[in-house]
Amino acid sequence: MSEPNVTSARALTGLRVLDLSRILAGPTATQLLADLGAEVIKIERPGKGDDTRGWGPPFQSQAPGQSAYYLSANRGKHSVAVNMADPRGQGLIRDLAAQSDIVVENFKPGDLARYGLDYTGLSLANRRLIYCSISGFGQTGPNAHRAGYDFLVQGEGGLMSLTGTPEGQPVKAGVGIADVLCGMYAAVGILAAVQARHSTGQGQHIDLALMDVQVAMLVNQGVAHLMDGQIPPRRGNDHPTIVPYGSFPARDVSFILAIGNDSQFARFVTEAGAPGLALDACFATNAARVRNREVLVPLIAALTAGRDSADWLAACERLGVPAGPVNDLAQVFASPQVAARHMAVRMEGGVDLIGNPLKMSATPVTYAKAPPCLGEDSGAVLGRILGLSAQAVQDLAAAGVIEEARVQ
Repeated sequence: MSEPNVTSARALTGLRVLDLSRILAGPTATQLLADLGAEVIKIERPGKGDDTRGWGPPFQSQAPGQSAYYLSANRGKHSVAVNMADPRGQGLIRDLAAQSDIVVENFKPGDLARYGLDYTGLSLANRRLIYCSISGFGQTGPNAHRAGYDFLVQGEGGLMSLTGTPEGQPVKAGVGIADVLCGMYAAVGILAAVQARHSTGQGQHIDLALMDVQVAMLVNQGVAHLMDGQIPPRRGNDHPTIVPYGSFPARDVSFILAIGNDSQFARFVTEAGAPGLALDACFATNAARVRNREVLVPLIAALTAGRDSADWLAACERLGVPAGPVNDLAQVFASPQVAARHMAVRMEGGVDLIGNPLKMSATPVTYAKAPPCLGEDSGAVLGRILGLSAQAVQDLAAAGVIEEARVQ
């Protein structure tokens, strides 16, 4: 387990993000910005906060309301609990937005306009504001009013039709992949808008839909359908246009073969004792193997079933044939490679988190702050940025406009 890296050189130092989002897509984006040095102020509802705080077990034992789900996407942020339904709370958010570079929100289209907290309302006082709206179906179109969730768009956006075995039911990915990729697109769009602002001096509105991201995620499968009009079937672990590329049985457990070219195929089948397969016109090229997958895949499976997976993995490593195990999460985090790349980090308070995959030579990712308790930073942020006195903060808390956490 790696300890957090601390450095003064941070790529996004000087940018302030007002994070009105919750669940996963928006928080993924803002956590990435925080890792890169941006100041992220997370606005939450008093009493409950981000919905994911309660999405457990497991929960962090040292701090109530800190589920593993919440912890996974809220590192590096300052929590300010504000009652958005109170006009005084709306005023606090407007004042914070006036002194921020970026706002990220994932309310249903039109919801924040009621409070004057939409892009139109906030940009009046801050023309440099970059405002990223994340929603299920976007700000336009016949479905703009609908709420969007990862599972829903994996189904409606076609990913589930491609995922699962041919004889089974469509299944979703094991994590909220549409949400996570949406967060990545949001971060890219925000940083593109920051770069554009250097030239124009103006901010802009980013309209990002979970459904659009899911459709973009179809990549080669989606383009193939647009090209030939065919509906791709579910293939389990097999690849639509590369063969053999999937999981194969060994004598003990299955392992992965990802043979990407003809020379790799020839080396593998020679090792497997069937060199003639590489000379057979039905299998000599990838295109031929794809056309004849129903014949070839069972032949390869029969060959692999006679040796242990460790034997196959060692042989493939020696031959330069891409292959690997199917690890559970305990095996993943015990991996020397994962440790060497610092992909598990321990933060203050004993919080174990997944590391950021970006490795930057001059401005490395840093983990400056563990995910905050609800309202942990309310008084400090409002005092530092808005100049509120301690008494003013106490009065707002007493009136239920904000909430301050008692951090142990």
